[in-house]
Amino acid sequence: MTVHLNWFLPTGGDGRTLVDRHAYTDGGVQRERITPVSGVRAPDIDYLAQIAKAAEQLGFEAVLTPTGTWCEDAWLTTAALTQVTDRLKFLVAFRPGVISPVLAAQMAATYQRISGGRLLLNVVTGGDSTEQRRFGDGLDHDRRYARTDEFLQVVRGVWGGAPFDFRGENYQVEGGLTALPPDPLPEIFFGGSSAAAGPVAARNVDVYLTWGEPPEQVKQKIDWIAGLAAREGRTVRFGIRLHTISRDSAKEAWATANRLLDDLDPDTVAAAQQALGRSESVGQQRMLALHGGSRDKLEIAPNLWAGVGLVRGGAGTALVGSHAEVADRIEEYHALGIEHFVLSGYPHLEEAYWFGEGVRPELAARGLLPDVAGTGTGPGPLSGVPAATGRPASAPGGAPLLVAGGR
Repeated sequence: MTVHLNWFLPTGGDGRTLVDRHAYTDGGVQRERITPVSGVRAPDIDYLAQIAKAAEQLGFEAVLTPTGTWCEDAWLTTAALTQVTDRLKFLVAFRPGVISPVLAAQMAATYQRISGGRLLLNVVTGGDSTEQRRFGDGLDHDRRYARTDEFLQVVRGVWGGAPFDFRGENYQVEGGLTALPPDPLPEIFFGGSSAAAGPVAARNVDVYLTWGEPPEQVKQKIDWIAGLAAREGRTVRFGIRLHTISRDSAKEAWATANRLLDDLDPDTVAAAQQALGRSESVGQQRMLALHGGSRDKLEIAPNLWAGVGLVRGGAGTALVGSHAEVADRIEEYHALGIEHFVLSGYPHLEEAYWFGEGVRPELAARGLLPDVAGTGTGPGPLSGVPAATGRPASAPGGAPLLVAGGR
């Protein structure tokens, strides 16, 4: 089992601070308690294309595109980006409750033909009733997961190439099919920490994603899902969602983390924690429990920093350290059974280069990476071109594409 490295597309905006439109007090409608932030990068297609091209050049296999009120639509955005990339896959997040499963299956089939087979699906059941109602979905938490179970059964059924009938509590389908099934079938990623989520993953998904909890907690999740899947006669693979702050030295990395923390005033943290505390998501509550809203002891495991979760919902932890230390932590999670690493950083363009030029060669040297399409080698493109600083270069001639200070 090798390590599969994936990056993130910030379709809700990007910048040099943790405080962005993800940090809100009342569902994002009003943000009067949030300190105005300068230097926010709009998620226009040109900037997102820069990130996608950088991710492809640096050897990432796919990019995750989020879903929600404050994001650009993931299907449309990534379909556009398939036209400016060649190899990169797109892990498209979508909410199963607001679209027909037969239509979703048809969209996936079309996407595969347009992109040359570069679609992955990230099913987001949703842990915030306010957000769900905004999209016209009034089901409660557990019923949303029951609906996701049916949704995925229908999707896989209509991908079979023959008329498919289904009668459930949420969907009734007669003769559903995709006339031209997707080839290859998109892998389905899914996350959920509640008791209602586990059986859905066990029965339907290819990759179960967890947010970046300490290794012992991640191992418990892996054992839980693997056991449920075994009862279904299935095998599920595993992935983890993390931020990264990787530098040439641990001192530089922690200085960057502390600088991000210094940007957060107490009112901003309090407002974000209040909003996040209302989430129905068990995974979100587990993220909040890692730091308890306090700046004290944010390194909750070696090189695992919970500072991001003070203001950001969802993935709230970052791997912080030297390139070798971050590689150590990835290797540690990999030894537990984690195969896919979905990573991000602030800003996403610069941090892709820090990780791709620093950590990726470390992992390649340890034999943990698969061959990259088009290169025939695990270390990836341009791995043999030295930079003037001694780091692998991302551009011909060895010029490191990094901003001053790497902030």
